[in-house]
Order: sequence, then structure tokens, then C-alpha cells
Amino acid sequence: MSKSLVVYFSVYGTAKNMAEIIAKQTGADLVEIEPLVPYDSNRDHYNQLAKLAKQEHDSNARPAIKNEISVQDYDTIFVGYPMWWYTFPMILYTFFDKYDFSGKTIIPFNTHMGSGDGGTYRTIQQLEPKARVLDGLPMEMRSAERGDVKAISKWLEKLGLK
Repeated sequence: MSKSLVVYFSVYGTAKNMAEIIAKQTGADLVEIEPLVPYDSNRDHYNQLAKLAKQEHDSNARPAIKNEISVQDYDTIFVGYPMWWYTFPMILYTFFDKYDFSGKTIIPFNTHMGSGDGGTYRTIQQLEPKARVLDGLPMEMRSAERGDVKAISKWLEKLGLK
């Protein structure tokens, strides 16, 4: 029997909202990627978070992950994240560097404020050439905040997962 996992990184909770809906609709296990050094989740400090995200991006940083995430027992792994500086947060590079996705199916999803997936789905395929990467779901941040169950259901149905 195929087992599914939903792994997500979320600072403001938008990718978390999507992850919870996906896990509920698919019966997948749910795990958060927790940074060793937490990011400030206060939206009033958005500019500071954006500045830090840019510094991490420009220095090709690999922020440490606090929790161990077991991917070996899963065939299908949904991976969710917000867009930061037109790509995924650098902690996602840490995640893909750390774990072996050979022979697995990766299904990305992300939140954004106008950049769609920013080419990150192709980046995942480049980082994980021995995995199969399916069509992801980019969701505008406000829709993700509202928990757009319909859009997620439609996407899962299109993928044949619901």
C-alpha cells in the first residue's frame, strides 16, 4: 500500500493551511519542517523577514532543520512552502540536500503573492532527478489563508489522488 506524507515549511501559516487540507483530503501524514533558528512570524516585522530571506538567498545559505523527517517509508511526498524572493526558502534546499528522494513521487505546492511557482517545480526536478515530480499547485496567499478547499480538491482530483 502506498503511503503519503505532506511536508511543509510555513512562517505565516499559509503553506500550513494548504498542507493541513491536503493531508486531510488524502489521508497523508503531516510534518512541518522546523528551522533550528526560528523565523519571526510576526507579520508586523515582514520587512525584516524579507531582508533575512534575501541575505540567505544571496549567500546560498542552508539553514539547519531542527527536526528529523523520515521520508524513507513514503512513496508520495507533498512538499509545501511560501515563495521568498521568487524561489523557495533556502531551508528547502537544506531539506532536498539532506534526504534521498530516489524513486519517490514529489508533489509541490506553494503560496505566493503573484509569482506563481517561480520555476521552483523545475528546480525540484533538477535537485531530485531520480524522483518523479508531478504538477504542483501554486496558490495566491489570500486564497491559502482562507483555506481554498475547492481549489485543492480540484487539483488532487486532476492528479488522480482523490
